[in-house]
Amino acid sequence: QVQLVESGGGLVQAGDSLRLSCAASGGTFSSYHMGWFRQAPGKAREFVAAISWSGARSYYADSVKGRFTISRDNSKNTVYLRMNSLKPTDTAVYYCAAYHRSRGSTVVAVAVDAYDYWGQGTQVTVSS
Repeated sequence: QVQLVESGGGLVQAGDSLRLSCAASGGTFSSYHMGWFRQAPGKAREFVAAISWSGARSYYADSVKGRFTISRDNSKNTVYLRMNSLKPTDTAVYYCAAYHRSRGSTVVAVAVDAYDYWGQGTQVTVSS
């Protein structure tokens, strides 16, 4: 059983940057593909970014491509989301999620229901 704890959220102004962190425990971190998702009030949870177990492959939603960067440090059991040029439309609760790489495929999943483990979320609010 993998436990995930997000941190780093907060209130910022448009154009600012934030770095979210997600610390994992209870499993072999390097065996898991990791993803970041977000959910704004009244909206469905949506994919933001994902990274393969080794860090070799990463994927982004079109809405964040070029502004956000996902990375991981397997020695620290942590995945990060660097967010630059933040916009009010980025306001949401951000969740990290994980699923085991043994589930197959060379492409890391971007669907919410592909992920088995979820953190509690961290709020990001971007004011205009």
